[in-house]
Amino acid sequence: MPASLGRVLLAYSGGLDTSCILAWLIEQGYEVYTLMADVGQEEDFAAAEKKAFKVGAKTVFLEDLKREFITELIYPAVQANCIYENVYLLGTSLAHPVIVRGMIAVADREGCNYVSHGCTGKINDRVRFELAFYGLKPDIKVTVPWCLPAGQNSTTVSVSTPWSTDENLFHISYEAGILEDPNDAPETPERISIEFAAGLPTKVTAADKTYTDPVEIFLPLNALGRAHGIGRIDIVENRFIGTPGASILRAAHVDLEGLTLDRNVRALRDHFVTIEFSRMLYFFTPEREIIVSAIPASQRTVNGLVRLKLYKGNIVVDGRESSEGLYDERQSSMDEMGGFEPTNTTDFTQIEPIRIKKWAQANIHRGQSGVAPRDV
Repeated sequence: MPASLGRVLLAYSGGLDTSCILAWLIEQGYEVYTLMADVGQEEDFAAAEKKAFKVGAKTVFLEDLKREFITELIYPAVQANCIYENVYLLGTSLAHPVIVRGMIAVADREGCNYVSHGCTGKINDRVRFELAFYGLKPDIKVTVPWCLPAGQNSTTVSVSTPWSTDENLFHISYEAGILEDPNDAPETPERISIEFAAGLPTKVTAADKTYTDPVEIFLPLNALGRAHGIGRIDIVENRFIGTPGASILRAAHVDLEGLTLDRNVRALRDHFVTIEFSRMLYFFTPEREIIVSAIPASQRTVNGLVRLKLYKGNIVVDGRESSEGLYDERQSSMDEMGGFEPTNTTDFTQIEPIRIKKWAQANIHRGQSGVAPRDV
């Protein structure tokens, strides 16, 4: 047996890649602990645990990270309407920070001086994982077998199964494989409603049942979305992605913002906050903290209810309602002046206050002054 190189915590999935890594690390002389992160994937954790022990793991930890995943990663992404290249809802990416944080917590607790993962040297995930590790624990050491000459052994899979899959509470993706046909979805549409408070989903009503817990909200949305062909896309690299619950939430949130969010706030959020959050959500950096802190401020008025119809891969908004008051039918109507006089067009300072006053009224309604605190 080689001399011990130290204790390493491996992010373990139970699949072929991480099982090979587990065996390789043991052969090199590491004392290997494994961590399985439960981020909502449908997986036989008991079977994976049994497999890890069979290969030679010292200990197997199962960490339930679903609630943290939703409240700290998914919710800000929903509030910011995050989307990559106008197609991808960042399902895989969003789970990385919470997995890394869970790993570092266990590594600290168990005295592991190394961490390891199954990402190869050719994909962005390796960089994202490792920079996130260092952002939380600067002195941690990372060992990545696939990026070492001795660890670069390829594996083969059958033609009938995908080369790679990734699943969590927010999405599921396949590389290769066959994308299901939305035309096979039910002929009867499903009608649901989603209630938002400060841009966050707080209640989902579907099939005469109501869901309010953050974790439970995603279960019916994912089930209904899958049944009706929602969120299925085919993107570059022949990767098929399904984001049923995420797609439904995003459609509802975008629609409600049209009723409740100030246009200048929305423009600033869309052109800066959303783009930057999508780019840096993987890393624990000071600039990420600034971006994340700006999201709730943009969502204070995004309160209301959206009614939706799910049918044959489509999300149709049936209606929305909100008491925020940023939208005023009288002021928008061509039939009434609503506080606007034609002579005001000669002076822009008489037009802009209409928008600002509505924002102030919404703040007063919520008991907020809207004034930033002064430095002490």
